[in-house]
Amino acid sequence: MPKEEDRLEGAADKESKKKEDERRPDAPEATPSKRGRANTPSPHRDAPQASPPRLVSVEELMEAAKGVTNMALAHEIMVNQDFQVKPAVFPEGSLERQVKEIMHKAFWDCLEAQLTEEPQMYGHAIKLLAEIRETLLSFLLPGHGRLRTRIEEVLDLPLIQQQAENGALDIGVLSQFIVGMMGSLCAPCRDEDISKLKEIPDIVPLLKAIFSVLDLMKVDMANFALTSIRPHLMQQSVEYERSKFRGFLEKHPNALDYTEKWLEDTVRYLREDDSCGAGLSDPPSLLAVNVHNRAYLRLLTWDHASDPFPETVLMDQARFQEMHREEEQLVVLSSVLLIVYTTTGDAISGLPGLMETLKGIVNAMLVDMYLPSFSFQEALATIGEKLCVELSQRLSQHGYSPFTADRKDTLRGQISAIMQPDNTVRKLMESRVQNYLLTSLESSQHKTPPPLPGGLAPVGKEVKELAVRFSRLINFNKLVFSPFYQKILQKLLTAGGSPSAET
Repeated sequence: MPKEEDRLEGAADKESKKKEDERRPDAPEATPSKRGRANTPSPHRDAPQASPPRLVSVEELMEAAKGVTNMALAHEIMVNQDFQVKPAVFPEGSLERQVKEIMHKAFWDCLEAQLTEEPQMYGHAIKLLAEIRETLLSFLLPGHGRLRTRIEEVLDLPLIQQQAENGALDIGVLSQFIVGMMGSLCAPCRDEDISKLKEIPDIVPLLKAIFSVLDLMKVDMANFALTSIRPHLMQQSVEYERSKFRGFLEKHPNALDYTEKWLEDTVRYLREDDSCGAGLSDPPSLLAVNVHNRAYLRLLTWDHASDPFPETVLMDQARFQEMHREEEQLVVLSSVLLIVYTTTGDAISGLPGLMETLKGIVNAMLVDMYLPSFSFQEALATIGEKLCVELSQRLSQHGYSPFTADRKDTLRGQISAIMQPDNTVRKLMESRVQNYLLTSLESSQHKTPPPLPGGLAPVGKEVKELAVRFSRLINFNKLVFSPFYQKILQKLLTAGGSPSAET
């Protein structure tokens, strides 16, 4: 789990340094490249006096690290529906793995030596049985009274100790009981592992394998518990994250500087759009909720290399980057399909399975879209060639007029032109995808999703799935950080003299 506090503190330190530079009379003016994607520079605010440096103890650092790490873990459980606990696996050849293997080998060698002595020694074996007993009991639910009684009767440690002292202990019988009980308590995915345990004849290898399977069962139980309690964790998780961040903010008062700038820039963009009549759609009134939703939409096109990410969404930065990549790929895919159907006309509109075939061709070429070695120009050229071949075959199979050379050239040229950011078709589809995401966010409280804009029907399933994940992430973030957002937005909108500055 990455240490989020390092990023938060680093962001705070960089902002303090930036404000110190702004107060210097000889400080150079910011260049356009350093402004990221902002169209105009942000109006200068009165920079607050920087706090004097303060020594931080190791204990304070450790406490902050633990708090932010726990907050990140709780956040991951809530926003990642596929989150699962996984067994710890050390890399091959790592020091941790070598130490673990040496220690385990020494323990199992010692156990085997004790059991082969005359008379046999059961010190290690009894400790193992005690640990197995506690593990099996930990798997039981409140209604498993009979199983609990059975485990406590068979794995009665005082009785086992007495049997060992009298030379009457049969570890083989106890091991078979343990394997049978594990079979009763394990998840169905562990049935094969239990069957393999029953085939091991020697005691030491059997006990070793039992512990391996018990470790897997612990992971299964943890994931089952997460799945069971996740629906009931929402309010507790919101309060927990909010309290952890509030505690961090008390120790680092400038920990919301980038969040303020993010919202301030959004207010300015909306006012500029309102004045010139441009924007994704009709300019919204500057209600706090409208500003906030547009601010979230900006995160999908954030310039991560130039602009620090807002602190309140920092734990989800990787998710926003992933959703941006998905959005861009959907824009290219929908642009290509729109060009294909516009170029070829109604002849292909009713051909069964053609749409999925064309989508498969385009997606296969865009799968490595964000790798350094990816060439967008070459990919689009290949897509154009492949689609021309596929369309020619389909039209001839169904008795339509052949796909002429002129139409092929037109199709290839229009598809290659998509690589230009200002391409008309690409800008149109990008606007429609973003409008749909914004509309979905505004209507996320309703069960019925908004209608798809024209041209997005071929990728409707993918766009709707992206909108659901986007809205779910944003709504949880609003729940956690709403008190902080309300104060910032109220200050910004009131300071701007907006009559609609409602929170």
